[in-house]
Amino acid sequence: MSDDLMKKMLRAVLQANKNGVSITRLQGEYRSLTGEFIPDRKLGYPSLECFLRSIPSVVRMENRMGEIMCFAAVCQETAHIAQLVARQKSSKRAPGRSQMLNCRMRSKLASNFKPRTSLRQPDRAPVRSGWSQPYSSMGPSRPRSYNICGGFSAGGDIRKMYSQHDERANPPAPAPQTLSSFPALSITISNVPRPTPKALQPGDYNPQVVQNRISEVLKKYCSGLWLSKLPSVYRDMHKQDLPGQAVIDMENWTHICLVEKPVSTNRSQTLPTPPAPSWKHSLTHTSTSPTAPSTLWNPSPSHLLPMPTCNLWRPSPTSTSPSWKSTTTPTSPTPPSLIPTSPTPPFLTSPTRMASPTPTTPIPLSPTAVSIPKEARLRLKELLSKYSHGLWAHALPKLYQETFKVPFPEDILSNLSLLLDICTVEYPMADNKMKAILYGPTTDSTPSSPSGYKLNSTPMVPPLLLPKEEFPSVLVVEARSTDQVILRYIGEGYSQALETMEESMSTVYSQLSAQRLLPFPSAGELAAVKVEGGEEVVRAQVCEVMTDKVTVYYVDHGFSEVLSRTKLLELQKDFLKLPFQATTCTLAGLEQFSSELSVLQTLESLAVGKILLVELLQHDADPPQVVLYDTSHDDEVNINVVCLKALQDKAMENPLQVNSTYMNVSVTNVCSDGTIFCQLPSRGRVKLNEILDKIEAFFITQVTSESLVSTPFCGKCCLARYKGRWSRVEITNLHGSRVLDIKFVDLGVPASVEVIELREIPPSFLHELMVIPPQAIKCCLVELEVGVWTPEAVLWLRGAVLNSMDCSMKISRLDEDKLVHIYLFTSKGSQDVTNSVNHQMATSDLWKQPGPQKDGLPTLSFLDSVVANMVDQLTLDSPACSPIPVSTNTPSPLDGAGDMSNPTLVTSGWGEKQLVLPPLLELPQAGQNMDVYVSVACHPGHFVLQPWQDLYKLVVLMGEMVLYYNQREETPGPGDVQKGEVYAAKVDHNWHRVLVNRVLSSGLVSVYELDYGKHELVSCTLLQPLIESFRQLPFQGITAQLAGVEQCVWSEAASIVFRNHIEKKPLVAQVECVVEAELPWDRKMIVYLVDTSREETDIWVHNIMADFPEEQSTAA
Repeated sequence: MSDDLMKKMLRAVLQANKNGVSITRLQGEYRSLTGEFIPDRKLGYPSLECFLRSIPSVVRMENRMGEIMCFAAVCQETAHIAQLVARQKSSKRAPGRSQMLNCRMRSKLASNFKPRTSLRQPDRAPVRSGWSQPYSSMGPSRPRSYNICGGFSAGGDIRKMYSQHDERANPPAPAPQTLSSFPALSITISNVPRPTPKALQPGDYNPQVVQNRISEVLKKYCSGLWLSKLPSVYRDMHKQDLPGQAVIDMENWTHICLVEKPVSTNRSQTLPTPPAPSWKHSLTHTSTSPTAPSTLWNPSPSHLLPMPTCNLWRPSPTSTSPSWKSTTTPTSPTPPSLIPTSPTPPFLTSPTRMASPTPTTPIPLSPTAVSIPKEARLRLKELLSKYSHGLWAHALPKLYQETFKVPFPEDILSNLSLLLDICTVEYPMADNKMKAILYGPTTDSTPSSPSGYKLNSTPMVPPLLLPKEEFPSVLVVEARSTDQVILRYIGEGYSQALETMEESMSTVYSQLSAQRLLPFPSAGELAAVKVEGGEEVVRAQVCEVMTDKVTVYYVDHGFSEVLSRTKLLELQKDFLKLPFQATTCTLAGLEQFSSELSVLQTLESLAVGKILLVELLQHDADPPQVVLYDTSHDDEVNINVVCLKALQDKAMENPLQVNSTYMNVSVTNVCSDGTIFCQLPSRGRVKLNEILDKIEAFFITQVTSESLVSTPFCGKCCLARYKGRWSRVEITNLHGSRVLDIKFVDLGVPASVEVIELREIPPSFLHELMVIPPQAIKCCLVELEVGVWTPEAVLWLRGAVLNSMDCSMKISRLDEDKLVHIYLFTSKGSQDVTNSVNHQMATSDLWKQPGPQKDGLPTLSFLDSVVANMVDQLTLDSPACSPIPVSTNTPSPLDGAGDMSNPTLVTSGWGEKQLVLPPLLELPQAGQNMDVYVSVACHPGHFVLQPWQDLYKLVVLMGEMVLYYNQREETPGPGDVQKGEVYAAKVDHNWHRVLVNRVLSSGLVSVYELDYGKHELVSCTLLQPLIESFRQLPFQGITAQLAGVEQCVWSEAASIVFRNHIEKKPLVAQVECVVEAELPWDRKMIVYLVDTSREETDIWVHNIMADFPEEQSTAA
């Protein structure tokens, strides 16, 4: 994220909290908005406070009662507008008029039970939790998902609850009803401070009085109190503010309290407690049963919510719902929903204390008494550090036991608050507390060296920032090894900026006055070098100084050269502003083969000197790990995978020859399209089994997390279990950061798994295993065309060949795409074709069904005509919907794509079980604002919105659908697909919740994606029942129409302009009206759309479309 965007987001966080944000909560607020932390240490500041003080134009800091509060600094550009709005008595303006919208300053509706609607527009990089894919037209080797804007975390509900319950916050203002109230300039003008207790004057500070009062406070909170809470508690009890000097002196008042600071240096992150009793007492717990609520100290919610780490004690597992009412009875346990999820300061523990030495007095348990063992804590830290994108809490027990060979501590899952000192807990589904994601602490990183050489620290030259694109273009300059690949980024801010700078250098150094030689060059010194035989002047760094020559490294071009000392010129300061453009990276998956000759030769021929796409895997690594892609061919080429395949020993394969017969064939998989995978006897197969047996023994004895896969990427080769044994797999697709598709390369079996089920190949076996080629051979049966086979035919073939140990095959033909056409036999007898499995199927009733026959398949022209008809109707001919709701029978989003069936069919029985639809999505009222993501845009009369704040829930849901349905993909789907019913459908490697719009006679089904608003044609075999657990989240796609423009049939040119402005973008929507309906897909919103991504101004989309030439559109 750029500095300007980071400041913009920081201002948005501060302006959303009119009463300021404590510096201890600022990181959590910022991450809940952007999915990232404020990178204060990366920017060179020792602490967050120092960084905030360096940007007074954005942040205003005040010390209030010993606590540092952060406020949004007044924006000088809009201050006069705020004053003008404050004087207005009426906020009404003409409808459809251009208004000023600024998402950083608008008022926000607070709610106790749902996140704030703040517009989050994170950069697409560096966070990889979204795995979004801008190159949707490319092959399946890279991660694929719908562009729902990468970079947001899969959580944030609970954090955002905390931010809305600050005890100092004023009640939220009424919802804005007009356009003029949309800007939150009212935050500035309505921030009237409420009366506060009279503060002590500096001359009134009496330490003795303050000490006595603090003692009274700590008597009430005998188990300790966070120092950040002490000022407010002090003020409530004594009606006076706590003097700031008292906070400083408190550490010396050991006779009054003990201030604990085990890790943090922030004064507000300390814990004052009463002094320890004079008598000694050891408290030992031998039971792991939950503590009774009566023994727990629990402050009132007013003191609980602002600080993320005050939930010190173990909650009762029976408490499942939060209570937001203030209470004077501090005995009820903290509910699990109050477990903080914002980044927490170090978990500070107070010494074990007892209210009385008598055994009848309830003993408040200290965190140490209820915490997990130190060894288990270290192991959990180790696991979380391996999964930077988060780890499902329910997966911990199995992963923990498999990794460390010891049982997982039983009580942790029922009390995740025990882990708050080592991780952040997030609940992606607020209504399902069993689904929690754990995030380990972030680590500071050092920016990578800008070149292949160690350069001296030059503070005048800024570091090279990584591109925002997920797949930027690069020029590969040199590849000394797979660990030192030198490349240059292509595009604006990189190659274009370098070209501009070098043109300026050529102009400047063409003047004799600027051609001053570098008198005494030394190693590490920067210089300007004039290219021999040309006018170009480039930047270089001296690497080695000889008698009359020097070795220089061209910091922007990535190569070295020996030249005369007279070629070195003094480099002017004006040319030190651009970062060095040559940077070093490491090819992921090839770390152990950095010097292999075959790998380097392949890399040289495929990559060096070419412009490729690069996928950045680890932005914080030094150097970063990358995957290179060549997209100049019809099918994109994963350079890393090709280099790895160069290691394979072809002698370990069984050579394939036409008309040859092979015995002892093992059929490992039969696909639904009739493709089969076979293993032939070979040296490689024997060697593979030997190595896998050794790996089994290795993992039995290993008790560390070194083998866990922490950075998955497409093409990575690792291990996964198949029928209880470790087997080689290759990652083929990524669904978010925790779910992925794999293929068992030696079996030809695809699968979908969670990343925690993968293991790295042990280094001692890696080279031996990579030398062995994949043992699965892709085949098809002669006379039986590959295509859509009936489930009965697939099941019959599987039953005939999968469990047979005496199969043999005869090769009929070899295709260029490595598809082997064979006759398959299930016995070692006669190899006559009439005895083959091919002949048995071809003459059976299974093959005579109309499903797989050639004449039953849809032709290409037929598919083209159906799709073209749907697109035409949706983008050009469908009229804009009425802006005034007349009845619930308004046109649905499916109009133009087929007739809707009776709504009762949607809830008709599936078998004997009634299908219950998800609850309706809560939509804002007229005049309110909503942060949205535009997934589909046809024209101003029809586009589809998704609520921005719930996108991470959809990502989690789709990941679970992939895991569930890919395991059942071979299960026959519903036999009778009904129009108007809801199903799960597989579209482009993802499973979606869809509505069947039309059932075609060709076996295809026209479906509408209820979460994305897209129309697709899929085979009926790719439909599955939508089970109940996937019908809890409301359908996320909302059909919408643009307000402020006339209804018309939009021209193709107007539709293209509209799509370019809004599609695949996060925007702000102001609701004009909501057209309600009984069914989710019949509802519609009429909204104004505003693009707030620009710093200087906001773009109202209806103004752009209103200015569109009228002659290009036809009025309705």
